[in-house]
Amino acid sequence: MSSSTGHVDKRDFDANRPLLEDGNIDGPNLGYNPAIGRSRAGSRRSRRSSRSGLGATSDDGLLSDVVDGIVERDRRKMHKEVIRVISFVWAIITCLGAGSITAFSLYGHLLLTRLHYTQLRVNAISIAAEIAMYLLVPIFGYLCDRYSPSPLSLASGGLFGLGYFLAAFTYRSGPPPDVGGSGWPFWVMIVAFIAIGMGTSCMYLAAVATCAKNYGRGKHKGIMLALPIAAFGLSGMWQSQLGTYVLCERDVDGNCGDVDVFRYFLFLGIVLLVTGIIGTFALRIVDDDEEERYIDETVEELERSGLLEESDFFRPRGEIRAAVEYGTFLDNNEEETLSGEEREERRREKEREEEERRKKNWLLNYETRVFLLDPTMWWLAAGFFLVTGPGESYINNLGTIIPTLTPPSYALNSPPPAGLPSTHVTTVALTSTIARLLTGSLSDFFAPPATHLFPPIPDSRRNTVPTAENNRPTVSRMVFLLPSALLLSIGYLILASPLALELPPLFHLTTALVGFGYGSAFSLTPIIISVVWGVENFATNWGIVAMMPAVGAALWGVIYSAAYQNALDDGSGSGFDGQCHGWRCYGFWAVGCTISVWIAIVAWLAAWRGWKRRGVVV
Repeated sequence: MSSSTGHVDKRDFDANRPLLEDGNIDGPNLGYNPAIGRSRAGSRRSRRSSRSGLGATSDDGLLSDVVDGIVERDRRKMHKEVIRVISFVWAIITCLGAGSITAFSLYGHLLLTRLHYTQLRVNAISIAAEIAMYLLVPIFGYLCDRYSPSPLSLASGGLFGLGYFLAAFTYRSGPPPDVGGSGWPFWVMIVAFIAIGMGTSCMYLAAVATCAKNYGRGKHKGIMLALPIAAFGLSGMWQSQLGTYVLCERDVDGNCGDVDVFRYFLFLGIVLLVTGIIGTFALRIVDDDEEERYIDETVEELERSGLLEESDFFRPRGEIRAAVEYGTFLDNNEEETLSGEEREERRREKEREEEERRKKNWLLNYETRVFLLDPTMWWLAAGFFLVTGPGESYINNLGTIIPTLTPPSYALNSPPPAGLPSTHVTTVALTSTIARLLTGSLSDFFAPPATHLFPPIPDSRRNTVPTAENNRPTVSRMVFLLPSALLLSIGYLILASPLALELPPLFHLTTALVGFGYGSAFSLTPIIISVVWGVENFATNWGIVAMMPAVGAALWGVIYSAAYQNALDDGSGSGFDGQCHGWRCYGFWAVGCTISVWIAIVAWLAAWRGWKRRGVVV
């Protein structure tokens, strides 16, 4: 602008100044005067306010709307983050209690001596819990994916309460009638542990699925999944220690003896019932908008690829409208009070919700079919079956393996040379937790970015995009999984060798190696599933693979109990105190477990080879 010409350039114009104000034109001195500008703006606002009855200009209203929108957006974002953190914290607390079944060895031997159950019956109880815990996971996962974790958490609390209360009073009643007692029948204990197994599955899956869906697209998904899974492993540790040193039977001198099973079961029933009820409100999934965007992009990609041409997914808009109208028929009285525009807006919103619901259900069903038809999934599941089956059997039978390593000449009331059951339960819990945290965090740091997910996600939405500054070395998660399985097999090999009988304290090393390998398998397998097949259908996919330990635990539990009982019956086990002693009680079972893990390593190598051929990065 030039002061000599009086020309006003468009860049010098101030919106707060009217072009004409009471006939006052500054001529060549048209520069902006702040005092004049403020007085004129104030007079204009007063005139507008007197005309419209509003206390702000349209510009102020627009600015106020923008500020309110930003504040509301930040408030919603903060609200989501608070919910996400609370859900994560409660998921960890939930898992710290959910793994109560891992302390089975703490009282398993008391079922032999106090209730006069046979070893086969004791294994039948643990197998019933394992089958209920794992075989129903796909159903629970399906419900969790399509609804939310809240119903599963509520169901888990009820199942735990029912199961542990029933088990407590069954134990208190004494030996069953078929062994000369007057207690409740054996099948009641089976029913109780079926409920406990189902509760374990519901509570664990609700917590882990919440973390997977809230953090599954982030770059730290490994550690965010490993933490609740590790907490699940720790539950057996603190519960066994509590049972050994607090909820215990007191000797005449006041020292702790065996765990008081009745009080221990009542304690677990109350705590887990309350945990499940709180989880109904605390375990929530956020980022629903992101999930809808992902589903829309996935369906669009599938449509472009031609995979939807023969699908019955799409329906005419008129059919969707008819379904909405039918579903809202009973709301006509309410809609009569709305204006035509409001009624149409509500109708469009319901049509959108109906279409999104069908779209999500179709996509999840499609991803389930893709998962089941993938040969690498079956190799992964086979390896998981061959590793976790022996692991579950080992954990359940720790309490009866320890006496088999005790020499007949050993003093009857002395602590067993192989260690107390509670000590081994704690060792399994600690080493399993260390393995879960270690493999989860290291896989996050060293694993290559997952850029292979099908259908492709636009680069602008990827959370794990390679950058030029990221020059660190990368290794596959399989590099952590396979050596962990090898350590697991070494643990079984030590037990199968004569060293365990000659040096019973060496049994602690077996327990540590088994705990580490077992924990790594349970940590890395769900992480690999989320990486290879995505997180949208994670609970269902993981539930399908998680069925494998049920079959494995049943198989290896029967093998162990059959070998144990045979050695006891034919006298080779020297059962002077009603328990088996010697290599034949466990030896063939330990050899079989070693071979099983070696075959699992081969199966996982086959799965890894298949992913490499397809360009899938794990």
